Amino acid sequence: MKSYTLSILTEDTIGLTQHIVTAFTRRKININSFSASETETKGIFRFTILVNSDEEQIQKVAKALEQILEVFRVIVYEDEDLVYQELALYKVPTKALIEGSQIENIIRANNARILYVGKEYTVIEKTGHKEDTQELFELLKPYGILAFSRSGRIAVSNKRMDKVNKFIEKQLEKAPATFQ
Repeated sequence: MKSYTLSILTEDTIGLTQHIVTAFTRRKININSFSASETETKGIFRFTILVNSDEEQIQKVAKALEQILEVFRVIVYEDEDLVYQELALYKVPTKALIEGSQIENIIRANNARILYVGKEYTVIEKTGHKEDTQELFELLKPYGILAFSRSGRIAVSNKRMDKVNKFIEKQLEKAPATFQ
């Protein structure tokens, strides 16, 4: 088992998420992280999916995904091929911050920031790899974490994407279907 990140470039179509998830479910591959957003190209969306599997299964799911009509391209990455991050939010009692505890030092030492301070609670934000956000979680745990949420992985390739970019341009140049 190895960690793979799939970058799936698609149209923006209702119901597409279900088709993508089903491709993994059919092969009994658990999705560890899932995010989607519009790309730098208007009308093209990127699904970023993190999974643990073997290479053979990943190749099969990538081929299955490319059979979906609205999917332009699937690119499979290993961690060393990417620049990636996650975002985590931590909700802690404001009382712990006000009473001069070490929370402020912990926040600074971990390159996190305070997003909101209210009467009852404070919200802290940390961007980093999963290990980084988990480490801050463990450091804040003694002060009483009221809520915690971590986003899915977002990523971009650390390599040139000339072939993929040309492919996408060609897809966008194709004339849409006409009906008479």
